[in-house]
Amino acid sequence: MADSSEKEIKIAVFDLNKTFYNKSSKDEFFKFISTKKPHKLAYYFQMLYYKALLKMHQIRQTEFKENFFNYLDNMPPKQVKAYAKEFWEKEYPDNFNQEIKARLDKLKEQGVQVFCATGGLEIYVEPLFELYKIDGFFGTKANYTDNTYLVDGKACKDEEKIARLDKHFKGKKYKIIEAYSDDKEDILDEADKAWLVKKGEVVPYKKGK
Repeated sequence: MADSSEKEIKIAVFDLNKTFYNKSSKDEFFKFISTKKPHKLAYYFQMLYYKALLKMHQIRQTEFKENFFNYLDNMPPKQVKAYAKEFWEKEYPDNFNQEIKARLDKLKEQGVQVFCATGGLEIYVEPLFELYKIDGFFGTKANYTDNTYLVDGKACKDEEKIARLDKHFKGKKYKIIEAYSDDKEDILDEADKAWLVKKGEVVPYKKGK
C-alpha cells in the first residue's frame, strides 16, 4: 500500500511518431532496411494492405503491428538493433521537433521525469534513447519466435500507455504534468497540460473535444 505522505512524482510523456520524431518511424525504418536488404521492398504492397484494413477497423492494432512488421522476418534481434542504431544516428537530431526537445530538456533540468510511450516496436525504438537520454520508454513488445516477430501483450496505444506507466511506478503516486501526441488519446486527457502536434506545429489540446 502506497504511503499517503509519499511525494507525487512529476512526469512528462511524449509520443514518438509525428510528434517528437517528425516522421513515422515504422515507415522510415522500413525504407532504411530496404536500402540494406533490397528484397524487403517486396513487403511494401502487403504493408499497404494491412494499413487499409486498420483504417477500415477490420483488424486490431496488435494484429496490424504483427503483420506490418513482417519485413523483419528472419532478422534476429541483434541484427535489428544494430540497424536501428545506425538508423537513429542518421535521423537524430535533425528530424526531431526542436520545440518539444527544448521543452523536455527544460523539464529534465527541473527534475521532472521524462518518458516516451509509443506504438512502435521496442526493439527498434530503444537505440534512439541511447542518443537522447530519458527516464524510460514504453513501446510495443515483441518476441522473436520461429523467425518472425509476434506481439507480446497489447500494442502500446491509448489506454495501454497508462497501464504501462502504472506498472512502471508500482503503486507510487505520479502526475502527468505534460503530454504530447499527434493524435487524441487517453494520455492527453490524463495530463495537466497537453499538446497536439500537427505537421510539426505544437498546439494546445482541448480536453473533451
